[in-house]
Amino acid sequence: MEALAKLKIEAIDLLKSLISTPSLSKMEDKTADLIQAFFEDKGIKTNRKGNNIWAFNKLFNSSLPTLLLNSHHDTVKPNQGYTLDPYSPVEKDGKLYGLGSNDAGGCLVSLMATFVYYYEKEMPVNLVMVASAEEEISGRGGIESVLSELPELEIAIVGEPTLLAMAVAEKGLMVIDAVVTGVAGHAAREEGTNAIYEALEDLVTIRDFKFQKESPFLGPNKVSATIINAGSQHNVVPDKCTYTLDVRVTDAYTLEEAFQELKTNLKAELTPRSLRLKSSFIADNHPMVQTAKKMGLGMYGSPTLSDQALIPFPSVKIGPGDSARSHTADEFIYIDELKEGISLYVTLLENYFSITKRTTQ
Repeated sequence: MEALAKLKIEAIDLLKSLISTPSLSKMEDKTADLIQAFFEDKGIKTNRKGNNIWAFNKLFNSSLPTLLLNSHHDTVKPNQGYTLDPYSPVEKDGKLYGLGSNDAGGCLVSLMATFVYYYEKEMPVNLVMVASAEEEISGRGGIESVLSELPELEIAIVGEPTLLAMAVAEKGLMVIDAVVTGVAGHAAREEGTNAIYEALEDLVTIRDFKFQKESPFLGPNKVSATIINAGSQHNVVPDKCTYTLDVRVTDAYTLEEAFQELKTNLKAELTPRSLRLKSSFIADNHPMVQTAKKMGLGMYGSPTLSDQALIPFPSVKIGPGDSARSHTADEFIYIDELKEGISLYVTLLENYFSITKRTTQ
């Protein structure tokens, strides 16, 4: 395991370099350069589209199924609560501090190390490693833009901080803009129809709304009113009130079905901003789930969004770090978590290869 121990050291060094290099969404060109250089220094040919980098295993065989390893290298903006320099990697008390260390730099370098470990080995599947951009904003220049460049993919392992448990389901997201129309009038007289009061009925409905179906794994859909705007003058009855809904949708619904159920129950005119970010769920009898069971991994349904929402084939989400630390001030990952993450990914693939061999023989 000497090679693996060396890769763990290299992964930590790479993560420090990534932390030191600002990589806000749509501005990840410098971290893309670092990732590309890391692979090419090892003789691994890379491909690039925008700020997305990908590579295939050396013995790629088009007759074999292909497994995707994916994590992202963009970050959110550092929040104002930071007491440390977000772009200065600091090791202290077994932790590595820095913006993107936990979300999702630790996962990314762990998957990259795993890919390098298996790069020249004979396997019953192909591997493609994609370090993607724009995940934090679900941008169209991220993983979605790369999928058309890849062969047919059988399964994806998406690296996100999950405390090394496996998310086998993930809620999708639909943002809806709502408009309630009234009639303008003078506030001093009994004139007009107040759009704010009209919207109140909707808001009460939303507060108490229960979707008809529930997911066995993810539970109910969740809808929240998060923004409201109306009126421009104190003495004018507003003729329009707008509000925004954040809808977290489980695998029990398509986004279109969830939208229709809300539309039926609300008086506002509703317009979804996008129907791209779908929920995901992987079948219990899938070889990846069987692998997780064999290894005794914890499995759960995730309420938070990732690039899984844009991957139109089976996927799981797993990685070192803790989602509760994502986007927080003085973000960090434990060094031991990162090392354990690499070991787990290597073992996960080893067991998956074993199950895959048996099912194809």
